[in-house]
Amino acid sequence: MPKTAPIDFEPEFVAGITRIFEESIVFNQTLGLKITSVTPRGVTGRIAMRPELVGHPSYNRIHGGVISAGLDAMGGIAVLAAIGARHMDEPVEARLLRFAKLGTIDLRIDYLRPGIGDHFELRAEVLRLGSRVASTRMEFLGADGKLLSTGAGAYIIS
Repeated sequence: MPKTAPIDFEPEFVAGITRIFEESIVFNQTLGLKITSVTPRGVTGRIAMRPELVGHPSYNRIHGGVISAGLDAMGGIAVLAAIGARHMDEPVEARLLRFAKLGTIDLRIDYLRPGIGDHFELRAEVLRLGSRVASTRMEFLGADGKLLSTGAGAYIIS
C-alpha cells in the first residue's frame, strides 16, 4: 500500500486554532496556555508558572485544576486539528467553525508527580476520531521533560 504524504496545515488554520484557544477562551488566558505546535498528528503547548497558579504554597506546586484544565484544552485542540486534517477539502474558516460543535464528555486525569517548576509542557494526540466522538491522550510534563500527569478525554464532535 503506498504511503500518503503528510498533511501540512495552512498558516491561517494554525493561526485560527491559536486565536480560538489562546484568545477567545478567556479561561485559557487565565491559565497562560500558549500553543507551541499544531499538526494533524498532535499538538503541544506550554504553561509558565505564576503565583496565581499555585495550589500548594509551601512547595510552590501548581494547582491540580490548572493541570486538568490545561490537559482538557489540549485534548480539544488535538481534536480540532484532527477534524481539520480530515476535512482539508473545506476552506479554513469552515474547518474552524467545527469548533462550535466540540465539547468534553469525559475526562480522566492521573496525577503522577507534584507539579513543581518554572514552566510546563503539554502534549495531546487523538487516538480515535469517529463520526460523533473523538478519544484523546494527553501529557503534562515538567521543564525537565519528566511526566507529571496524564490525561484521557472523550469529546463530542457533532
